[in-house]
Amino acid sequence: MRAAIAAALMLATASGAGAFAAEAPTGGHPILQVQLGPQIQTPVSGRLLVFAQPLAVAKAAAKDGKVTRVEPDLFGAEKGNISAREVATVQPGAVIDIDLDGIAAPQAFSQLPPGDYAVQAVLDQNHSYNYNSRGPGDLVSPVVELKLPLAAGVKLTLETVEPVTDPWNLPASVSETRRALRVALRPHAHEIAFVSPALSAFWGRPITLKGWVVTPPGYEAGKDRYPTVYYTTGFGGTANSLVGVGASVFDGMAKGRTPPMIWVLLDESSATGTHEFADGVNNGPWGAALTQELIPDLEKHWRMDAKASGRFLNGHSSGGWATLWLQTRYPKVFGGTWSTSPDSSDFHDFSGVDLYAPGANLYFKPDGSTWPIARDKGKVLASSRDATLMEEALGEYGGQMRSFDWVFSPRGPDGRPMPMFDRATGAVDPVVAAYWRDHYDIAERLKRDWPALKPDLDGKVHLIVGTADTFYLDGAAHRLEAVMKGLGAKTDFRYLEGRTHFDLYVVGDDDRALLDQIAWEMYAVARPGAKPPTSVPPVGRGPGGSN
Repeated sequence: MRAAIAAALMLATASGAGAFAAEAPTGGHPILQVQLGPQIQTPVSGRLLVFAQPLAVAKAAAKDGKVTRVEPDLFGAEKGNISAREVATVQPGAVIDIDLDGIAAPQAFSQLPPGDYAVQAVLDQNHSYNYNSRGPGDLVSPVVELKLPLAAGVKLTLETVEPVTDPWNLPASVSETRRALRVALRPHAHEIAFVSPALSAFWGRPITLKGWVVTPPGYEAGKDRYPTVYYTTGFGGTANSLVGVGASVFDGMAKGRTPPMIWVLLDESSATGTHEFADGVNNGPWGAALTQELIPDLEKHWRMDAKASGRFLNGHSSGGWATLWLQTRYPKVFGGTWSTSPDSSDFHDFSGVDLYAPGANLYFKPDGSTWPIARDKGKVLASSRDATLMEEALGEYGGQMRSFDWVFSPRGPDGRPMPMFDRATGAVDPVVAAYWRDHYDIAERLKRDWPALKPDLDGKVHLIVGTADTFYLDGAAHRLEAVMKGLGAKTDFRYLEGRTHFDLYVVGDDDRALLDQIAWEMYAVARPGAKPPTSVPPVGRGPGGSN
């Protein structure tokens, strides 16, 4: 399968400018034509993607049954289908032929059940679809209704250019309440654009750490110093999406729901996915750049406590792993991490798979059944195999699995990270898995280095996850907790009953209840004796919650 993909890619990139000749439709392969519309006046290139979803499913999910967007959902029950090809520079008006069976996932288009489908084409010019979907500069066709098997001569036209988005000017479709929150935040949000000497030296070009400093109400008029929270995004997050986080935390402080602190909102996205502030051979020294360069610079310019007991970490999902890693890697710098639903912290349970087991396979269990990778209230939504193959179709960079390779893997002979598993078969490479264990398995690091880490780390790890986590991340949390208890460490692990990856912070109608509690727990470390108002109920405390 790997050879077939490589051959398809070579065919897709062999053509030059102008119209593309159709590959011979051998074996009944469906060929779709995609034309650059008259609005496209300059040469373009990128990865051409065609998405298809059963029409009835698409209409059921759309407002008023009108389908305006067909979007692949790698982890959803109705994930749809993807076909792709790389496109070299083409001129305005060009027609591109795409073999819908050439690079396709989770199956070839000719294998889809006959019927009516909603179909849409996107030219991903920045090769960033794998990370955060379509974005500025991407070319998009209207959604068309087509019957499969595909008739000859069908053509879609790329008519729309995705605009640049402004996080401060939300569209009218967004509620007035949300827009008002951003208006209130704006005078208190200060952009971070710090060029890192260490990262720039690693890459041989300027590399910038991005994000926002959010100051509490009254900061500008006072002289007080404040505890500081370092928050980072999960997979798919960007500096723009952090503005929404900033609006929420500032509103909480303004209303007295959360204590007055400085929040540093950090963008951990990169061209390879998320770097997760790990120091590595592929992405560079991101952890060192944060702790040794950016934080000292921020503390020169802002009235921060500037000591471990006033520096805290918070993040969710990949951001949860990043903050857990930073706390255990740099225990003297931070006074505690509150990591929620972190990616696997013990690679004996990588969304269920034991990466160290003999013959480990990310796609298939020993009995031959497929490993699930996403669930919802007990129902399996997607398999690891289907999700990975769809990620591969979307492109080589920016996807979740490729991102893990860029963060955790050794560099291969070709200068790229070695894949942890074979994308065709799912087989885990034991050499790469051993490298992951020795360098980035947090549980393994704690077992190996606990005597040295204990004085600066004990009692600083707080981990919160749902018992029904969408990506099965509660399994690794239990393993990490068992390791830490075996070491005699002070632990705070909370398992919120029935909560998934996406509703962990919710209580009733309040979608930020857990964040309020976390903020007060941090503040009580920096300002002993501080207590939250009665309007902030404890979330997830109780038997088995902590010790």
